[in-house]
Amino acid sequence: MTQKAPVVHKTRTSYVLDSLRDRILSGELKAGEPLRQNLLAESLNVSRIPVREALMQLEAEGLIDFEAHKGARVTPLSVEQAEELFDIRLLLEPDLLTRSIPNLTALDLHHSQGYLLQMDAALKQGSIQDWAGLNRQFHLSLYAGANRPRTLELVQTLNTHADRYVRLHLLLDGGVQRAEGEHEALLACCRDKRIDEAVERLKAHICDAKQDVLNMILAGRHA
Repeated sequence: MTQKAPVVHKTRTSYVLDSLRDRILSGELKAGEPLRQNLLAESLNVSRIPVREALMQLEAEGLIDFEAHKGARVTPLSVEQAEELFDIRLLLEPDLLTRSIPNLTALDLHHSQGYLLQMDAALKQGSIQDWAGLNRQFHLSLYAGANRPRTLELVQTLNTHADRYVRLHLLLDGGVQRAEGEHEALLACCRDKRIDEAVERLKAHICDAKQDVLNMILAGRHA
């Protein structure tokens, strides 16, 4: 009995964390919205302990802030933060892709193609959240041959922080259709070992998404 309790507790915390993260990333919980621990615990049918631990993790991910005497609030969308996140992606991901392409196997490329097929299915079902998650997996799959585990870990963390901006971009600006064509072209370059072209396409892909997100924030369309 004593060995099972931590597993149950961890599962509840993960459940709360995933639920709140999805609600923030989807825009259901708006920027600046207060997060009352007792109300969240009641709505999710858990105690306040997993809620508190989940909120601490969300703070580490940059999705919420704890304000003195006010509690937790969803962090506002920030031009400065978005710009920094995409700029760091531009520094890290092209280098990963350059190192990865010569080592990508037929199986690696098959997995990448599989993500694109799943993304297409998610789009037909109208699931932007599923599409966004698969989008991250597709990009990471292209870096599988880089043999840079620490850099890859940094990119995964960046993608977690940037996911809120990316999802809102997809929801508000219809960026999915354009991204799908860019993904197909990028994968074709990787398959043919056209490294320079693949890198340029990746840079343009990230730059376009960055500019769309910045325009969205500045225009106040996230409100």
